[in-house]
Amino acid sequence: MELSTVIGISLGTIAVFVGMVIKGAPITALINPAAFLIIIGGTIGAVMNALPMDVVKRAPILLKKILNKQNLLPIAELVGIFVEFSQIARREGLLALEGKIESIDDPFLKGGMQMMIDGLDGEFIRDVLEADISNREERHRQGALIFSQAGMYAPTLGVLGAVIGLIAALGNLNDIEQLGHSIAAAFVATMLGIFFGYVICHPFANKLKVLSQKEMAIKKLMIEGILSLQAGDPPMAVEAKLKAFMPQEDRGALASSKGE
Repeated sequence: MELSTVIGISLGTIAVFVGMVIKGAPITALINPAAFLIIIGGTIGAVMNALPMDVVKRAPILLKKILNKQNLLPIAELVGIFVEFSQIARREGLLALEGKIESIDDPFLKGGMQMMIDGLDGEFIRDVLEADISNREERHRQGALIFSQAGMYAPTLGVLGAVIGLIAALGNLNDIEQLGHSIAAAFVATMLGIFFGYVICHPFANKLKVLSQKEMAIKKLMIEGILSLQAGDPPMAVEAKLKAFMPQEDRGALASSKGE
């Protein structure tokens, strides 16, 4: 479970709804099926109008990615793997790495290593892997677009819900007490639309973008590692090149762990 997502949803919900109580608005006002129907149903409909079905149907998978911790190889561990591979390659040749491929779980790394061992040209390997990254980035961009679009439509649908509620309320001006309750209920849709758009959807879109950037940085490191192995770079050169992808504090931790 991704802790920041759980904390973010919980804190955002508590802040809004506890603040609502402190302001004196009754929580029971949220029991408004029409408002939920307008916001949830209307937003889903708007997103489906905006994007093709093959993109929209990925929403459940993307939600799972947001809620679960991203499963990526730590950069320090990946650097250590490439340094080890470079030591083996210099002693025994690139073909000696063929037995190591079976232990690699990452399909991207495994495919790149296999092309290298098969003796394919370095430029060809780079072009294939960079095309893979480019296609992944585009799919990730489209996935984030689902939530950014939902975040844009939900608040506007909240205003639409308020207008619908006000039309219903103003149709019965004879009962002043009921009129007040009807007007208050009309603005529940606006509140829910803003909450859904700016506490849930837009932040989810941003998180998907950040997760994509982290994943692509790892894959770019893999490309450089694979090409360094193919070029026959010594272990120290491989480590120096790949450490450029690491945050400064992690470089220090890597150096201290090697010293131990």
